[in-house]
Amino acid sequence: MSYLYISLTIVFTVYGQLVIKWQAARSGGLPGGGADKLLYLSHFLLNPWVISAFVAAFLASLAWIGAVSKLPLSHAYPFMSLAFVLVLFLSGLLFQEPITWPKMVGMALIVGGIVVGSQG
Repeated sequence: MSYLYISLTIVFTVYGQLVIKWQAARSGGLPGGGADKLLYLSHFLLNPWVISAFVAAFLASLAWIGAVSKLPLSHAYPFMSLAFVLVLFLSGLLFQEPITWPKMVGMALIVGGIVVGSQG
């Protein structure tokens, strides 16, 4: 059950990051002026998709509480790095962001670190 909590934490975290990126891209860049920034941010924060990303962050927090209540933090936390791996691949797929060789090597190092770190 503890690994289910970790998985839910990762899924909700990745969902939130992708939705925020998607909606930020749809909304255009942050304006320069103070009043325009405030209007932009108020519209952005009231966007139902953005609200769903905040709900996902809250749910990720609840799942994380479940995970760390069952596992040592030093064992559970390395798995959170899988969020980086998923965001990299999904941002390439969904947003056509470049997945370069240096990024791939970095992700392989992260996965290797997870394997090593979760052993002890």
